[in-house]
Parts: sequence; C-alpha cells; structure tokens
Amino acid sequence: MADPMRIRAQMAGDKATVRVLMSHEMETGLRKDAAGKPIPAWFIQEVTAQLNGKPVLSAQWGMSVSKNPFLQFSIKGAKAGDKVTVNWKDNKGDTRTDEATVS
Repeated sequence: MADPMRIRAQMAGDKATVRVLMSHEMETGLRKDAAGKPIPAWFIQEVTAQLNGKPVLSAQWGMSVSKNPFLQFSIKGAKAGDKVTVNWKDNKGDTRTDEATVS
C-alpha cells in the first residue's frame, strides 16, 4: 500500500483551497532498467474528491503525470470543519483514500 497522501484544506474567502501531495512512482512504461529491460507502466488513472460524501472532483490521469503528483483545487460552499476525502486508483488496481478537515 502506498504512503498516505498529504492533504491540506484551508478556507480562503467563500471557498476552500485543497492541496494534495500523493506518493506514487508513476512509471510510464517507456523507461528501461540497468539491464535494458522495460520497466512496466504503473501510474494513477483515476482521482476523485468528495466534500462531506458528495463528489466535487473526478479526473482521469495518464502516464505523463510526474512522480509524487501534486493536485490543487478549490471548492465553493465549503465550511470550516467539513471533511474532504481524496481517492486514487492506479492501473494495477491499487487504491488509496485519505481525508482532511477544512480549517
């Protein structure tokens, strides 16, 4: 299982700014190891976010996203104390879900 995501959700006016740092190798499948063999593709394909259980973001990613990706988005209508949940799924079927409280 992957390391936990680092999620920070802070109010800024009438919206919450959410910053997420995900821990993932994000291999493209195009690189080769020292022996010249291709390194298999391994990357995050789906990212979703919810505010108090209601979907606010859905994204489809590909192999061109960098290692340990950073994602930032804003949510209108959020309030301090609300729960933001972020989930990802990679092309090998691994998943990770973490949450943070809006401050």
